[in-house]
Order: sequence, then C-alpha cells, then structure tokens
Amino acid sequence: MSKEKVFIDTSAFYALMDRADICHARAKKLWHILLNNGTSVVTSNYISIKTMALLQNRLGFEAANLWYSDILGIVKVIWANKIIHKTAYDLWVSFGRRKLSLVDCTSFVIMNKYKISKIFGFDKHFIEQGFIQHDS
Repeated sequence: MSKEKVFIDTSAFYALMDRADICHARAKKLWHILLNNGTSVVTSNYISIKTMALLQNRLGFEAANLWYSDILGIVKVIWANKIIHKTAYDLWVSFGRRKLSLVDCTSFVIMNKYKISKIFGFDKHFIEQGFIQHDS
C-alpha cells in the first residue's frame, strides 16, 4: 500500500515560518502530524520559488535560507515541465480571474496528474477546485 500524499502550498509554508501568521499554530500542528504519520509531503518547484521570494521579502534572507535547508529539504519537489506549464497556463487563461495565480493553476495540474487529493494550505482556491483540506 502506498503512502498518503499531501501537496503543500505556499500559504502553509509561510505560516510555518511566521509566528505572527494567523495560521501558524495550526500549520505547526499539521506539519508535525504529517511528519509523524510518515505522509509523503509534496510541492512544486513553482511553490518553492514563490515561497522563497515571499519569505525573503517579509521575513528576510535568513528565514528564506532556513526554510530552504530545513523544511524544503524533506519535501519531494515535483518540477513543472513544458507540458505541465502549458496546461496550467491554459487553465489560468480559462479562469480569467485576478486572484487566481498561474502558480495555483500549476499546483492544480500537478495534483491532478499525480493523483494528490489533499492540500496542506490555507488558500480557498484549492477547495474550490475540489481538493480536500488536510486537517489531520
């Protein structure tokens, strides 16, 4: 039997790193549950770039570097290739919404391609797309 897979969004990564974030305590609890259960935690290279930029901008270089070495180092990173990028771009264009990013659409495409139904994150767009919020 294969391990459960959970995709991690920037919103969860950021909440883990910023003690002042409203979701910090919840993110920390869920992160420990994921690790203790042996869940396969997955993200994308697009999420890693977005998270690095956000952390560096809001919390500084040291926080971004700490996240990269200590947290991202234990997460499986799926790299978006040309096909994934093009599919995500087409999806993004079809939505035509200001608040939905190409990075979000790339995450949706990757999650569907790799049959990942659960999201560890706090972005409502994942729930709107039918993914399940990982709460335990």
